[in-house]
Amino acid sequence: MAGQQFQYDDSGNTFFYFLTSFVGLIVIPATYYIWPRDQNAEQLRLKSLRRVHGRCLWYRLRLMKSQQSIVPTLKKAALLFGWAVFLLLAYKVSKLDREYQEYNPYEVLNLEAGASVAEIKKQYRVLSLKHHPDKGGDEATFMKLAKAYSALTNEESRKNWEMYGNPDGPRVTSFGIALPAWIVDQKNSMLVLLVYGLAFMVILPVVVGTWWYRSIRYSGDQILINTTQLFMHFMYKTPTMNMKRLVMVLTAAFEFDPRSNKEAIIRPTDNIEVPQLIRELGNINVKKKEPPFCYPYSLKARVLLLAQLARMDVSENIEEDQRFVVKKCPALLQEMINVGCQLTMMATSRGGLRAPRLTSIENCMKLSQMVVQGLQEAKSPLLQLPHFEEEHLRYCISKKYKVRTLQDLVSLKDSDRRNMLRFLGEEKYDEVIGVLGSFPYINMETKLQVLDDEDSNNITAGSIVTVTVILTRKRMSEMFEKEENAPLPAEEVNSEEQGDAKNKTKVWQNKNKGAKKAAKSKKKKLTKKKPVTQQQAKGDKAKQANGNVAGNEIVSKEEEEDLSDKGSESDEAEGNKDSPSERDDESDKQSDTEGDEIARDDEEEWEALQQSIQRRERALLETKSKVTHPVYSLFFPEEKQEWWWLYIADRKEQTLVSMPNHVCTLKDTEEVELKFPAPSKTGNYQYSVILRSDSFMGLDQIKPLKLEVHEAKAMMDNHPQWDIPETEEEEDDQEDSDGIEESEEDEEDND
Repeated sequence: MAGQQFQYDDSGNTFFYFLTSFVGLIVIPATYYIWPRDQNAEQLRLKSLRRVHGRCLWYRLRLMKSQQSIVPTLKKAALLFGWAVFLLLAYKVSKLDREYQEYNPYEVLNLEAGASVAEIKKQYRVLSLKHHPDKGGDEATFMKLAKAYSALTNEESRKNWEMYGNPDGPRVTSFGIALPAWIVDQKNSMLVLLVYGLAFMVILPVVVGTWWYRSIRYSGDQILINTTQLFMHFMYKTPTMNMKRLVMVLTAAFEFDPRSNKEAIIRPTDNIEVPQLIRELGNINVKKKEPPFCYPYSLKARVLLLAQLARMDVSENIEEDQRFVVKKCPALLQEMINVGCQLTMMATSRGGLRAPRLTSIENCMKLSQMVVQGLQEAKSPLLQLPHFEEEHLRYCISKKYKVRTLQDLVSLKDSDRRNMLRFLGEEKYDEVIGVLGSFPYINMETKLQVLDDEDSNNITAGSIVTVTVILTRKRMSEMFEKEENAPLPAEEVNSEEQGDAKNKTKVWQNKNKGAKKAAKSKKKKLTKKKPVTQQQAKGDKAKQANGNVAGNEIVSKEEEEDLSDKGSESDEAEGNKDSPSERDDESDKQSDTEGDEIARDDEEEWEALQQSIQRRERALLETKSKVTHPVYSLFFPEEKQEWWWLYIADRKEQTLVSMPNHVCTLKDTEEVELKFPAPSKTGNYQYSVILRSDSFMGLDQIKPLKLEVHEAKAMMDNHPQWDIPETEEEEDDQEDSDGIEESEEDEEDND
């Protein structure tokens, strides 16, 4: 019976096959993922952004990095070297001799397959005379000839060759191990054992342990767990956090501590340069002894951040440290907002806990805008534009123009805008208009409903309300001339700016108002004289029953007059109808049309529900890119994308109604759903849908949301569909009783 035999590769040929496969498995995927992308594409993208973002700090740093970086060259060199090794090994393997060949006696005797016995004997005699050892031939060759002759002439040997591929019968199966024999050589055993021990007992545990202990220190957003705990402590301790306190808490993050983050650096020159910046900045609570605000790393980060907001120049020694602090701030502020939302949810669900005030969370959002734009809270949003300085603002806020916001600047006529900005010059003016035209303008539409309910427009106490917000991004350049002589939109957040933008009423406008009031009073008198019909009264009751969002559907007085006219006409028509049969026919037609309308409305509502479900499923499956539009920022050291916060708040109670949704995929149009539980008490509620940018100042929007909450419908204890008969006899009896009741009703109608 055949056995098995394992042997190492003495010649080394098998090892080359293994090595070629191993190198190929590394080189081919690495080329796909690591090979530097087309540098020309990045250069073209930067070139297209140069007209608008050419003065931005991040743009200039990106150009310098692309010119100085040698990383792409090193990647290409490493991959090319790997491919060279792979091709060399493949060439080496192709030149190796075949060691394991199939045994063929016809080839040994130099005969064609299927030769006759006479031809075999003749050829064997010729070759045996030539290779016989007594005649001076090779003994090994002669043995191969004899074996081949026996395999073709002997019946038993021929059967063995046909069945097992060997005239001698089954032989030992040999497996080659693709490792050189010197690895298991006794002379090299200690060296091989040392290498194995070093690789699997030292290097591998160290690599895995380092990765594990580093990963458990960070959250899913790559924020240190200690930083998250720090934010939670101070946000719970200080529910109402002003901007100065917020800056102190932000710069106390452990990301700026060299003991927790190796990227943070404490330099010897900090003892000279940081106190100098403190003197220039003024009062920044240096003497506060509360830890960790008094620690050196926290004080340095606070000073550098405040210098960024004040647009102060710093020395080259700490300029790199300032860029590091500024780049970390947006992610840390987002983590602080998440912590505030978690505390709010805990306070709402458990009770007894102090939730952060709405002001604290909104200050985090404002601070993110300030850090990206390098502006203090009280500064004008116009300073985000290039070539605008503090001394230029007096031209904008003059009584003639009253331009305080970016929207005011857009709404001006081109001639007035050129006249106001004549101090810039033609070239700088074109650059300012180009930058202003690239700023986003968001159109926000809201729809309020209760999903998965029979009446989706009826909001009851405790129901889950869904506010669908459709955000459409446009460029400010599309609003030029369209906003000409138009007031600011009603959804602007800054009410003070709204008050300044209102124009004073002219004398001739007062006269028109008086005429309009007289016309309205006459219409009121006319409408009072007209009677109210039953149908109109029923319609009013239906509107009151189905009303949810106050102010969504307002009927004008002209429409009321039309309704009253129609009502009087219908009364006259009903009075002219004398026969009851006509009235019955009319009521049947009316009921049929109402039934058709109800069925049509149900079908439309069902289709809309199915479309919304499909849209939600697609949104869950597809992954949208977070690359939206680059932010114009003169002093931010890294390319920033336009992201937004969308949430619902009760500004009267200073509480969050829905958690802020960080919209990171708004490129053109985005649909966002905000869900929150309706209040447990009935009544009218005034909420606000708020949209805030995390990068731009002065582009925030707020839209009022009026909510009318009704009492929940009482649950039916005995519904006919729940009366399920237990047996067939009970079901037949129930059908018989229903038939008797219907016949009795018909008899009563006939009487």
